[in-house]
Amino acid sequence: MTGASRGIGERFARQLAETGTDLVLVARDAERLEQVAKDIRDQHGVQVEVLAADLTDAAGLGRVEARLHDGVDLLVNNAGAATMGGFLALPVERAVASVDLNVTPLVRLTHAALGAMVAAGRGAVINVSSIAGLQPTSGLSAYAGTKAFVNSFSEAVHEEVRGTGVTVTTVLPGFIRTDMSAAMTELNALPSFLWLTPDVVAAAGLRAARRGRPVVVPSLRFKAIVVWLALLPRSVKRRASGAGTRRRMRSARPA
Repeated sequence: MTGASRGIGERFARQLAETGTDLVLVARDAERLEQVAKDIRDQHGVQVEVLAADLTDAAGLGRVEARLHDGVDLLVNNAGAATMGGFLALPVERAVASVDLNVTPLVRLTHAALGAMVAAGRGAVINVSSIAGLQPTSGLSAYAGTKAFVNSFSEAVHEEVRGTGVTVTTVLPGFIRTDMSAAMTELNALPSFLWLTPDVVAAAGLRAARRGRPVVVPSLRFKAIVVWLALLPRSVKRRASGAGTRRRMRSARPA
């Protein structure tokens, strides 16, 4: 499980531990990861293997791939990063960093895990994405673009492994209260009813994976939003998103 030291990844880990599942936890923050692992061992008595790794580093990613080649029953690809702001207003390195973390490790780790799973005839992969990837999302262009890739890639691979005993489930949450969202101050004005907790997202993802579902959108409110958005022409969604971003950028300029 990647991104396991906090937020959604930590909740996945704790919910799995409650069912007696042994874990392999991956995150960059070694100190925080060790503390989460200790808490889980103490509370649930399961085995917890810790693998501290920066997934944007070739050596770190390679270590995680090697562990997956040994075989796991479930892979949760949760590590990710987002940057809010106009594409040209931000250093291009920040956009590239989103791609480097949100896309490449997910592809490589999914490939590594599926090889052993298909050979064993069982297993599941959960890829944590976002409803931001379902439409053009101005102000989150790089992040939304990476999630659009995750959505398409994951559904395609789910079909490729159909009938093997292995499934790939894509989780598409909306706004979630995490450290990452807290750092994106532009989201503070959103009404409270739009926010989900990491626990809700993790529980929905695990239920969907157990049922072999290819896609899940946690919570009825976001299911309704996704259905409504699907009815709108893409040009309308694109222009509305762009207009909102331009308004935010104008209001942020000093007088």
